Amino acid sequence: MIRAAVLLALLSGPAAAQGYSDAEGGILRWLDKLTGETADIELVRGQEAVSGRLTIRLDSCRFPTENPASDAEAHLTIMDSGVAAPVFEGWMVASSPALSALDHPRYDVWVLRCSLPEGALPEAVTPETTSEGEGE
Repeated sequence: MIRAAVLLALLSGPAAAQGYSDAEGGILRWLDKLTGETADIELVRGQEAVSGRLTIRLDSCRFPTENPASDAEAHLTIMDSGVAAPVFEGWMVASSPALSALDHPRYDVWVLRCSLPEGALPEAVTPETTSEGEGE
């Protein structure tokens, strides 16, 4: 009976969801599978870039608020000049590009990261700063 009450209390509380922040832009990587050519493309929200036959538009890019260097998510609309409808429209996750991937016989596009404002990344911890006072 106590276990059921605890379980009910846990389930009825607010969900612990990770908060996301919107970035002004994002960085994508484009690959031509036929020629092996690659390019990194930096776009701001709403901007389009043409690579090969593809027109890639970044609709949104967001990142975990608590850890900006962590997993980015970008909403993309990708058009092929030979096709009327978008060949991809949706969210791509940087750490899992195959989860929601562009299905194109010649090209591949994936998210690398969001463009973050200056100072948004945490400072790197150097061995000197972590070992001070240890072992003395």
